[in-house]
Amino acid sequence: MSVDGGPSTQSGDSSDPLPYEGAMGNADLRDLAALSEVSFDDLSGAVVAIDAHNWLYRYLTTTVKWTNDGVYTTSDGTEVANLVGVVQGLPKFFEHDITPVFVFDGAVTELKDDEVAERREQRERAEEKLAEARERGDAVAVARLESRTQRLTDTIVDTTHELLDILDVPVVQAPAEGEAQAAHMARTGDVDYAGTEDYDALLFGAPLTLRQLTSKGDPELMDFEATLEQHDLTWEQLVDAAILMGTDFNEGISGIGPKTAVKAVREHGDIWGVFEARDVHIEHTDRIRDLFLNPAVTDEDDFSLDIDPDVAEARRYVCEEWEVDETEVERGFERIEESLVQTGLDEWT
Repeated sequence: MSVDGGPSTQSGDSSDPLPYEGAMGNADLRDLAALSEVSFDDLSGAVVAIDAHNWLYRYLTTTVKWTNDGVYTTSDGTEVANLVGVVQGLPKFFEHDITPVFVFDGAVTELKDDEVAERREQRERAEEKLAEARERGDAVAVARLESRTQRLTDTIVDTTHELLDILDVPVVQAPAEGEAQAAHMARTGDVDYAGTEDYDALLFGAPLTLRQLTSKGDPELMDFEATLEQHDLTWEQLVDAAILMGTDFNEGISGIGPKTAVKAVREHGDIWGVFEARDVHIEHTDRIRDLFLNPAVTDEDDFSLDIDPDVAEARRYVCEEWEVDETEVERGFERIEESLVQTGLDEWT
């Protein structure tokens, strides 16, 4: 069986891939990951490399789902729900004395072109269904489908950059996958944690990853070494198991879920041993493996942790320049200002 492109939809015990662009990573990996809850209080003083695109999608879908579109759409129809998300999302870090470093995606990996095209088609189909739901007045369907049609436009990325710059929040531009760069920064000790909802952080070797940073409760900690130890796997074997299940870069082998993948890799040593034993094949396996084990990253990620946000200018930028309703971001800005007084800028670093 030769397959290429797109996340797996065939695994015997897999979850359906999320339909909107930006919902990346194989959810099957959750069944393998060593996870635990960690208190925000225990993270005081930490520096976290945030997968910016992943983080933004969470706030975009939430803002669009639960907020009137007039709140985040300018008079010329430009959507800037991201600005609401940033203002509402940053206080959680600052209030707990956590320094976020936002890592933005660079170029799309060639092998991911099929996945991007597939998600674009999925979004277009969702947009058609959204129009139908609006026409028949189905509010529940509208809310569900609106969250599926979100995408990071150039305006959303650019305005997020500008707002973070005004607030003096560190930003790093990755050469390719932002998540791979965040994992690399955690492995080299530039930061304490990677921050993403994507389980692929495990495959990129992030030692410790914080998930659910946009949720109301405490975050979830994903431990790389504990995961390897729990399943008696090497890093390479974990990647091999993931490729068998399906990744952002390939479709998995039909009938292979987490348990089967781990058992097969342990039994046969590596993915090529599994291929030979099962008489199957996944195209570009060498390249896919290398994308996780040796991704395109940079060490030229110089950033300062001496944060000095200009809240007044940020408020003007969001509410005047981009016409966001002040009432939607007022409390967020207040929380940012309060956190400056509470922790002090020196405490942030």
